[in-house]
Amino acid sequence: MKKPLGFALVGGIGFAVDAAVLMLLLGTTSLDPFSARLISVAVALSATWMLNRYITFGPSSRALITEGARYGGVGMATSLINYCIYSALLLTFSAMPPLVALVLASSAAMVLSYLGYSRLVFDR
Repeated sequence: MKKPLGFALVGGIGFAVDAAVLMLLLGTTSLDPFSARLISVAVALSATWMLNRYITFGPSSRALITEGARYGGVGMATSLINYCIYSALLLTFSAMPPLVALVLASSAAMVLSYLGYSRLVFDR
């Protein structure tokens, strides 16, 4: 139960980073919600790698560069799913605030992220 709780904590931090960067970019630049989300998710992915490495799973037995590449691969795959859901929601429901779409999309991708990270990156 410790790993899922750690993952939820790190996920919450990652979500906060994602949301903060998204809202900052939307409020201070001329970026649209789709372009801004590409940047915010990349920043959040970088933040969660180290947090998951030390809080949730512990370092893997792989070289740091290999672990990072695997984390990035799983992160990009699940972020693509997250981004597709986010985009579909905004395109389908034009009045939906980007933050609401972010919450829904992130929730849907969370289970896939945990499975991927626990089995493909930090497996023991």
